[in-house]
Amino acid sequence: MSLTPSNPFPVGTIAPCFNLIDVVSNKKMSLQELKGEKGTVIMFICNHCPFVVHVNSELVKLANQYIEKGIGFIAISSNDVKKYPQDSPELMQQLAKRLQYPFPYLYDETQEVARSYDAACTPDFYVFDEGLKTTYHGQLDNSRPGNGISLTGQDIREALDAVLDEKAPLKTQKPSMGCNIKWK
Repeated sequence: MSLTPSNPFPVGTIAPCFNLIDVVSNKKMSLQELKGEKGTVIMFICNHCPFVVHVNSELVKLANQYIEKGIGFIAISSNDVKKYPQDSPELMQQLAKRLQYPFPYLYDETQEVARSYDAACTPDFYVFDEGLKTTYHGQLDNSRPGNGISLTGQDIREALDAVLDEKAPLKTQKPSMGCNIKWK
């Protein structure tokens, strides 16, 4: 595990389009069909990263609360499954079902989507407004495995509330931290 911060992704950047397989339904899904009416969260996650394992419960809670407010949530795994078989689509499907992800869990086999977002770590969070312009790219909150700080999703919640209230993007956007994406 290599502790890696997220790369810069400028506010106002339009979300790159994609069309990936959802491991639960086994159907190709596009950003256009998955985006939320009022905003969208795209998360680069994976099965095995301890940082993702740490935040999974808050991701489910957060999504369940904000989906009903018109925010779409999309999870994408881009890891090299030959070197990290625990991140395979079959195991992604099992995890998504076990944790009852209320969002699609997409597999980025070619890693092209991760590259188009300049994703660097898992978890890596992006918030977009209704027009798919970036309003936030950063951490979920200050909690990390073993640091004793409770999960709240505070940073993402503030970013989403700003989108819903049509306010300016947060001035302070701390990078997410986690395991590096496992590139081929």
